[in-house]
Amino acid sequence: MVRKKDENSARYNQLEDGVSRAKPILHQHAPEIQPFGKIARLPIALDEVVCAKSIENLNQLLADTMTLRDMYKKHHWQVAGITFYQLHLLFDKHHGEQDELVDTIAERIQLLGGISLAMAADVAETTSIPRPPRGREEVPVQISRLLEAHEILLKEARAMARQADDDGDDGTNDLIVSDLIRSNELQVWFLAEHLVAAPLLHADQAKAAVQR
Repeated sequence: MVRKKDENSARYNQLEDGVSRAKPILHQHAPEIQPFGKIARLPIALDEVVCAKSIENLNQLLADTMTLRDMYKKHHWQVAGITFYQLHLLFDKHHGEQDELVDTIAERIQLLGGISLAMAADVAETTSIPRPPRGREEVPVQISRLLEAHEILLKEARAMARQADDDGDDGTNDLIVSDLIRSNELQVWFLAEHLVAAPLLHADQAKAAVQR
């Protein structure tokens, strides 16, 4: 009986040895290779002080862009009313465009030697955009919230673009102006036109003629 046990144990060990390199090594822990707020300089011909300023500004823009992106997805799911279909598609389109901006900003932060914000809790602690309620709101309120968020983002983006320009950080300045500001301005236009008090059934002059 003891011998059979030993044989089974030996056979089991042989099987284990045969797959040991294929088994995942779980529950690994180690210190961070780069703490948040520390810069791992790359040879991009920019002073570390300039990189630090740009990284801080870009992380703020990143947090606000991620918040705006998620707000678009919230309204995409929760929109209601006669313009449901059009706004359902528009909100999702804008969400996708904001998601592309998120990646662009985060990559610029890493390129400058910094660490980009990533987790929702960190974004929530950093963003300047007010948090909307969990429940569904009327379309004009949804659009108004989005426009306010865009304005907050654009105001800080303009100031940060000027600072990057003054510091000689042309790459960050170009990203903020060419990608962030122009994309957000265009989205503002598409949104704001939905709040114009245009009649749905007939023009004002036609309505006046019928009433005479």
